[in-house]
Amino acid sequence: MSRAKPPPCPSRPIGAPASADAPSPSAPKAKHRRPNAQPAPSATAPDAATRWLAERGWAPFDFQREVWQAMAQGRSGLLHASTGAGKTLAVWLGLLMHFSAPAQAALALAATKTKAKLPPAPPLTVLWLTPMRALAADTLRALRAPMAALAPDWTAGLRTGDTPAGERAAQTRRLPTLLVTTPESLSLLLSRADAHDTLGRVGAVVVDEWHELLGSKRGVQVQLALARLASWNPALMVWGMSATLGNLPEALDALVRPLQPADAAQGKRETTNLIAAGAGPTSAGGQKSSHPPASNHTPPPALIRGLLPKDLVIDTLLPARAERFAWAGHMGLQMLPQVAEVIDGAGSTLIFTNTRSQAERWYQALIEARPDLAGVLALHHGSLDKSVRDWVELGLKEGRLKAVVATSSLDLGVDFLPVERVLQIGSAKGVARLLQRAGRSGHAPGRTSRITLVPTHSLEIVEGAAAREAVAAGQIESRHSPRAPRDVLVQHLVTVALGGGFVPDALLAEVRRTAAYADLPDDEWRWCLDFVRQGGPSLAAYPDFRRVVPGDDGVWRVPDARLARRHRSNIGTIVSDAAVSVQFVGGARLGSVEESFIARLKPGDVFMFAGRLLELVRVHEMTAQVRRAPAGSPALPRWNGGRMPLSNTLADALVRQFAAYARGERASPEIDRVAPLLALQQQWSRLPVPGELLAETLKTREGWHLFLYPFAGRQVHTGLAGLLAWRAARGQPGTFSMAFNDYGLELLSPTPIDWAALLPDMLALPAEHAADLARGQRPALLAEVLDSLNAGELARRRFREIARISGLIFQSHPGEQRSSRQLQASASLYYEVFQQHDPGNQLLLQAQQELLEQELDVDRLADTLQKMQQQALMVQALQRPSPLSFPLMVERFRERLSNEPLATRIARMVADLEKAAGASAAEEAAGAAGAADAPASAPSGSGASASAAPNSVRQALDLSAPDAPRQPGRRRTRRRGDGNSGSGDTGAPVPRPRLARRRGAG
Repeated sequence: MSRAKPPPCPSRPIGAPASADAPSPSAPKAKHRRPNAQPAPSATAPDAATRWLAERGWAPFDFQREVWQAMAQGRSGLLHASTGAGKTLAVWLGLLMHFSAPAQAALALAATKTKAKLPPAPPLTVLWLTPMRALAADTLRALRAPMAALAPDWTAGLRTGDTPAGERAAQTRRLPTLLVTTPESLSLLLSRADAHDTLGRVGAVVVDEWHELLGSKRGVQVQLALARLASWNPALMVWGMSATLGNLPEALDALVRPLQPADAAQGKRETTNLIAAGAGPTSAGGQKSSHPPASNHTPPPALIRGLLPKDLVIDTLLPARAERFAWAGHMGLQMLPQVAEVIDGAGSTLIFTNTRSQAERWYQALIEARPDLAGVLALHHGSLDKSVRDWVELGLKEGRLKAVVATSSLDLGVDFLPVERVLQIGSAKGVARLLQRAGRSGHAPGRTSRITLVPTHSLEIVEGAAAREAVAAGQIESRHSPRAPRDVLVQHLVTVALGGGFVPDALLAEVRRTAAYADLPDDEWRWCLDFVRQGGPSLAAYPDFRRVVPGDDGVWRVPDARLARRHRSNIGTIVSDAAVSVQFVGGARLGSVEESFIARLKPGDVFMFAGRLLELVRVHEMTAQVRRAPAGSPALPRWNGGRMPLSNTLADALVRQFAAYARGERASPEIDRVAPLLALQQQWSRLPVPGELLAETLKTREGWHLFLYPFAGRQVHTGLAGLLAWRAARGQPGTFSMAFNDYGLELLSPTPIDWAALLPDMLALPAEHAADLARGQRPALLAEVLDSLNAGELARRRFREIARISGLIFQSHPGEQRSSRQLQASASLYYEVFQQHDPGNQLLLQAQQELLEQELDVDRLADTLQKMQQQALMVQALQRPSPLSFPLMVERFRERLSNEPLATRIARMVADLEKAAGASAAEEAAGAAGAADAPASAPSGSGASASAAPNSVRQALDLSAPDAPRQPGRRRTRRRGDGNSGSGDTGAPVPRPRLARRRGAG
């Protein structure tokens, strides 16, 4: 193992890719005690917390003392430290010492010892926000531990969507002193008529895993809630916790800006005080500094970094042979034997996948290959029933499970001390996600965290080396708050109107204190008020849209009890397909799947869910009744999501790996293993390197191909492909097919076109674009992107989500659950009405804005266009598909209708290309077999026959596309990918080429 340079982030990656039987780094197993932070502390910790820690053999770290000192001064802040460093204890002990009354605590402690009646508990004082329900229960258990000694008079409770009705009723009468909850449940509390009385004395709010919320509408929901609470209690203290963020000052500003008085919140906040225990300059550009407080009475916030020496091992599970012609979309099951070896060699292992479908398939494959794991191997994802998830989490904490296959449901701060190793199936797509998952192992100070990447195709092997390089350099992705989403604001207006009502001018000042709405124009604010009052000009005649009505006293309230119940039942910004409950006939509930999947099944169809083969018996209302099915060929449920594009940070590191190989450097086992692929790419074309933009052209029987490699992620390539096709067609109208993945894009013309001559003009930045971008604006680019795509249909899809959040349509209300088909029909109707009668509707404009910002990532697209202007264009004429272009061709094949099975075509192409590359017939067969996701028991190596190649490739494709049902024993030949790459063969005439349908499988 080689030790990398310690990065300027809270982890130090070490190690190089290793085989499955590589020994795991040593870590304490018998006891998990925090080592002393420093032999000579720089500050004296309060006696109570120090004594409580000392009783457990622990001592506070310097960054924990810094948090306590900041809290003692009444300051808010953001604590950034590696996973398992002790962030929860730092914040919680500080809050207990700040808010608990020593005399009252002493009385409670004495009463406990004498079994006398306890004094009344203080009212709700601390709100602890967690982004996940699964995390809430574990968090509450951890917070209760020090309460008995430091605040015995306090009570603690939990309120999420899983909270039983009886406990909710008790909380309605009296909330506990500490409440662990979610952003959605907090908004629900704000909608109570007595919200001011019950929440007005909250002294502190803790936002756990702030990096997980910051970049989403849920983060905006948190910002609005904090502004509301701060308006009731100007002394409110807010603390966030994070482990993986690259833009810490911006994240701190978004968190604490709602606490500032209206006049101080108008400008950018300049009062950040960076406290970094022993830290130097960081990747976020921070350094030790102090600024004088602004002209208000709010103490300056603190940004505290807990930089503890923590080793992080990032290695790769290397296949015996890396195929030279790879494509995305595999499940990765060809690596199953090596994964089983890792499980055998570790005490407890977490196996992360990027989609729930992939998790289901891996769990089933491991059980089939290793029946001895039954009972100690488990499955965990968000669609499983809560009782199943709780059982798995407890089994991990108690060390009873040997391995768990999971999705992002276990990404966040659940504390699983027994976990020694983490496996990541396929690309993590980003450095932050990789670090987050790595932190699930060695989850304690002084222990080593280890994550092993399991590639599903050859190019992901290179990503493993790139990820380790990026972590060593301290390069972590940034996350930014959404800009003024009107649907969230409309929902908040109704929530506040229910929670006692509001006066518009006062509420506007409150809303503008948030980072998301700091620049909200007056006309948009007036539109939002009009929308909640009467649904805007086009819906004014309908009573259901008169949700909020101003009273004679000037206070806006919700007078209709029915509309109030409907709103409370639909609070939140998480929008997904309607869920159908899955349960055995007359038996236990297994979980839920999306309605769109169940709708494609008919009784007798077999599908895989909760690690079982199930046969659909019937669907009654929103329940799918099932029974166990015999072995067959099942479909896999498909969930929305899982469409994670490659991040800029990881993409740049990937290109640097290519460049290092081009210079003759082979510094890692990953690069050694994929050297045949890289050498062939260099021989037939060239390798992408920084400062150059690689383009490849090819003439085949299909037509004239252009392959372009910006390495900007699938979302950007989606918009870029449409934009370039639009520009190409302005001088030569025609029909183009498009494909795209995380690395590049393909344009295919069936008629002759000189791509090499046309490409410089296609990539040129028009003068009006350059002027806009220089001013930080991009209206000309936005207009061109929208013109180049079927933007109307894409925006219509976005509008359904916006309509649900804003309350135009509702998924459920007491006594009714609406299906996805009903929701879609209602959203489409509103969309058409607004287009015809209210074209200036802000929700229509938001749909277009979100299409550009989220579906197409237009900001990153603009950055990519500017970057390409600065790169040297290198056009390579190919004689045959290169290793980089082959995956793009496969993505386009997936969408083609043909009488030739896709698996057969791919196998034939691989064989021809390997032959052209100089491989022997035996190597050709082995390469095709190695590319397939063969079961563990299947033979491998050069002994496989050439005739077996189509079968093995077909198996890989079957496993890679779990988005459609299949009958037992039947095999589909047209498959789509698993969300790792997008593609399309649109066949649409330019100048308005349509985008291919893009699906996520998770």
